[in-house]
Amino acid sequence: MARALRALRSAAGPERGLERGPRVRFGPSPTGFLHLGGLRTALYNYIFAKKHQGTFILRVEDTDQNRVVPGAAEGIEDMLDWAGIPPDESPRRGGSFGPYQQSHRLDFYRSASDVLLERGAAYRCFCTPQRLELLKKEALRSQQTPRYDNRCRHLTPTEVAEKLSQGLDWVVRFRLEKGVEPFQDLVYGWNKHEVADVEGDPVILKGDGFPTYHLANVVDDHYMGISHVLRGTEWLTSTSKHLLLYKAFGWDPPQFGHLPLLLNKDGGKLSKRQGDIFLERFARDGYLPEALLDIITNCGSGFAEKQMGRSLEELISQFEIGRITTHSALLDLEKLPEFNRIHLTHHIENEGLRQKLIREVQLLVEHVYGDQQVNQEVLEKEYVERVLLLRKGHISFLKNLVSSDYSYLWVRPSVSREQLQTISAEADEIGKLVLGLMTRQDAVLTVEELNKDLKSLQKQTKETKYSSMMKLLRLALSGQQHGPSVAEMMVTLGPQEVCGRIHKALSS
Repeated sequence: MARALRALRSAAGPERGLERGPRVRFGPSPTGFLHLGGLRTALYNYIFAKKHQGTFILRVEDTDQNRVVPGAAEGIEDMLDWAGIPPDESPRRGGSFGPYQQSHRLDFYRSASDVLLERGAAYRCFCTPQRLELLKKEALRSQQTPRYDNRCRHLTPTEVAEKLSQGLDWVVRFRLEKGVEPFQDLVYGWNKHEVADVEGDPVILKGDGFPTYHLANVVDDHYMGISHVLRGTEWLTSTSKHLLLYKAFGWDPPQFGHLPLLLNKDGGKLSKRQGDIFLERFARDGYLPEALLDIITNCGSGFAEKQMGRSLEELISQFEIGRITTHSALLDLEKLPEFNRIHLTHHIENEGLRQKLIREVQLLVEHVYGDQQVNQEVLEKEYVERVLLLRKGHISFLKNLVSSDYSYLWVRPSVSREQLQTISAEADEIGKLVLGLMTRQDAVLTVEELNKDLKSLQKQTKETKYSSMMKLLRLALSGQQHGPSVAEMMVTLGPQEVCGRIHKALSS
């Protein structure tokens, strides 16, 4: 045990305050996909770190090996990258305080456990699973909360040695002491929980050599130099237990801040079983990461202002941890498409981001319409860019542009002269007027100017009302009765394509 104590001391954690800025961590268990609740916890840690020029760490907490899903750890880091909040240190990126996966840090926990055993702050427990199950059943039968009765706490060194010589299985339990000191939570204020009054001594090291959450997090937070622990409010009642562990080790604890719950708009718990709160689903459905970051902060607290459309940089500048309230955040996912519309508009307006959108639209058109395309002109960068700029603010997703409502953008409609004549007997005359407008050298193709020109053309007809003329032109250009304004259609398609479609319709 002396060797374990020396090993633990030689691996001393970094002195707090020497590093520039806070060090925070996000510690998910790799049991599945990253969901909105996890994203929110990661985001608040990321924002806090960046606000104060600190470090954001991803630590994979995979001590419960029975629940680990292969590939989940990699998927979580992928989703943090997709969301635009990549960790500074992680299993993939590395860092000076690794390994960043708890299953690779077992020596740390064993050494820490040995230190607590030597100091008398922990003890070996030889109780069998059968005995523990009987204790649980008896407590439930008596309508009491199940708890360990601390039986092995009272074993003498001789009794422990005898049981070890018999090769009995054992775990390590931490001695909970009464009289815990209060701590000041960054969100909930002064707190303390007399855990020894309501719990039995907790297991900190299991028989397979893996630690439980309590030991692993205290040890890792110390040796990784974590200065602030921002985690879900479900861990608030466990914090006194963790502070007892810090005291037993003789370590200074970090500051704790517990984030209120993220709930459905009706106050119910977000359901991971439904599969509709996982980030992969949102990414697949065409949501922008900025929209998700915006909505999960907009429904909560911690920011100087609350408005839709905030960028990550604005979230960082507006964030103050003292502004986080204890009220649960109610998430209304029905509003998410509107958040996405706003952020998609921002992307279209940004020239650099717009180039990425152009390529995405090109791929969508090829995928959806394939052989239906008349020619490659509809895939040209200038054309797609014109479509994006004109539909800016009208679409919530890029995939809207390849829906049936916008098929006319990519495939020429089949419209006959007879169809046009059912709208107006002056179909031929209207067509000639529009062709003349499109071929005029001084024609200015802007929506505003074209609206004026089209109103002037209508006055040159004998009997056709303006609304009927618009209906006729919309049908000729798109094969549809509804959609964007005719002027916008004409600007999007361009003079050559407009003339070609009108010629085709009047000659068929």
